[in-house]
Amino acid sequence: MPGVRVIGLDLGSRRIGVAVTDELGLTAQPHATIERHGGQRVLDAVRQVVRAQGAARVVIGLPLSPEGERGRAALAAERFADRLRAVLDVPVDMIDESFTTVEATDVLLQADLSRARRKQVVDRVAAALILRRWMDARARPTEKDRPE
Repeated sequence: MPGVRVIGLDLGSRRIGVAVTDELGLTAQPHATIERHGGQRVLDAVRQVVRAQGAARVVIGLPLSPEGERGRAALAAERFADRLRAVLDVPVDMIDESFTTVEATDVLLQADLSRARRKQVVDRVAAALILRRWMDARARPTEKDRPE
């Protein structure tokens, strides 16, 4: 989305990785990690990031099974998205996040980061991959957009 920032979230059981687009909507950069300490505090922390970044949208990773089905983690992510929608004034989208944490770990291993450093940043890198996936999906023309 040109001219506005979008926030990407990778929901984990202990931490939430946060990524943000640049103002032109061209890149997705790892931004922060939010520790999960209670429901309302986490929602407040996300809301604070959205406000501080002037974000116009939030994208949450949806952890589907390899078969594309919604399991326990996906249902929990959908519940979190619903709770977030209730406290934000911006749209909250969801996108399949399959294998983003694996991809993030691979990227960090290739960068030769120590295990301790990988643990510190893997969630936010996964969030950037989720956000990039959403950006790429929005950039692809659909059937109705293609000339005949």
